Amino acid sequence: MASPPSPPLTRSTVTGNLCKMPGRPAPSISFNCVDNSLSSLKNCQAYINTGMEIATSVALDLLENGCDTTEVTSMETVMLEYATMDRDLNQYIHAVEDTVHKLKQDQPEQIPDIKGLVKESFVALQSKNTDMDLRKNDRFVNFKEQLRDMRQQIGLSQDGPDETAFEEYDEDVAVTQSQINFICPITQMEMINPVKNKVCGHTYEKDAIERMIQNRHQKKKKARCPKVGCDHSDMKITDLVPDTALKRAIEIQNKQKGRR
Repeated sequence: MASPPSPPLTRSTVTGNLCKMPGRPAPSISFNCVDNSLSSLKNCQAYINTGMEIATSVALDLLENGCDTTEVTSMETVMLEYATMDRDLNQYIHAVEDTVHKLKQDQPEQIPDIKGLVKESFVALQSKNTDMDLRKNDRFVNFKEQLRDMRQQIGLSQDGPDETAFEEYDEDVAVTQSQINFICPITQMEMINPVKNKVCGHTYEKDAIERMIQNRHQKKKKARCPKVGCDHSDMKITDLVPDTALKRAIEIQNKQKGRR
C-alpha cells in the first residue's frame, strides 16, 4: 500500500519545525527589503527640501514686488505644510530604524509583525507632536529669517509694504548695500551662492565652506567658523542653509552696476 503524499514544504512549515526542534537556532530574519524601503524614504527628504526652497523663493519674489500680506502668509502656510511632511517622514524613519534595531537585539523565535510594530512606534512618536514643533523646523526658521532680512533690505516694516520705499528702492540700494557684507571670509571674493551658518549666523560661499569643513573632518579635526572673531569651533555641513535674501541682494547690486 502506497504511503500518503508528504505535505508541501512551505516557509511557515519550515519555520514552525525549526522553532519546535530543540537545540536549533531561531529563524534568521532578513531586513534587506526594510533597508531598501528606508533608502527610498530618505530620498524623499530631497523633494521636501526642494519644495521648501521654492516656497521661500516665491515668498521673496512676492516681497520684492510689493506683496506683503495675504500672499506671503499663504507661502508661510505652505512652508508649515512642508514642515509637517518633514516631521512625519523623519518620525516614520525613526520608528522603522528603532523597530529593526530592537528586533536584531531580541532575535525573536517567530517572524514578527514588523508593519504592526512600526505603526505602534510611529503612533507613539506622533502623540507627542505639537504645532509649535513645526515652527521650530530649521528650514521654516530660516524662511522667517529670510523674509525679515528681505524686508529690512527693501525698507519694509514687519506690518506691511511701504509704497514710498518701493518707489525709492533703486536710489536707496547703495545705502542698503553698504550695510551688507557680500565678501566670503574664505575666498575674499564676492559670493555667488551664499549659505548661512544657522549656529552663528555668518555667511560664506557654499562651495568654499563645504570644502573647508570636509578637509578638516578628513583630518579628524573640527572646523572653526572662518569669520574673524567668531567662537563657533565645531562647524558641520548640516549647519548650513541657503541665504536666499543675501543672494538676491548681491544680484540687485550687480544689476545696479550694470546700469552704470
